[in-house]
Amino acid sequence: MYNGSKLIILALLFVVFGAAETVMAQGQPDLAGWGKDGEYNKLYETTEFDEFKGTVDDITEIKPLAGMAPGIGLKVKDQDGDMVNVHLGPKSFVKVESIGLKKGDRVKVKGAWAQIGGKEIFIASKVKKSENVELKVRRTKDGMPYWTMSPEELTKEQE
Repeated sequence: MYNGSKLIILALLFVVFGAAETVMAQGQPDLAGWGKDGEYNKLYETTEFDEFKGTVDDITEIKPLAGMAPGIGLKVKDQDGDMVNVHLGPKSFVKVESIGLKKGDRVKVKGAWAQIGGKEIFIASKVKKSENVELKVRRTKDGMPYWTMSPEELTKEQE
């Protein structure tokens, strides 16, 4: 019995370390706190959906809630001159350089309003820089983060 238990434990260790190695080999990003069932994601409520236009004032690193992996945010001055803190998503997923986004760019942002620590934020689903240049980070209709989707789901979203 003792030898059999040892073999089972050894086999389980191989499975666990093999799975961890596979995840690391695939470059799995650090998504701590950014999961689709996490506290932060539940802040995206479709009833709070909105969109606005403005000018990018800054591109920042954010940590919306304690324990979360770093994320990327924007400070956007809206048409009324108000500064809006826009949350895009985890730093390991969001690549603003993919659309050449920089300070001073005019953008149209879609997403949902939320509050964290009594401060209003805007959780983006999409940032559009021009007619054909946009960064999609969530599905607009329900806020499903693209970084939580399988490659097959992402392909379907891009169709």
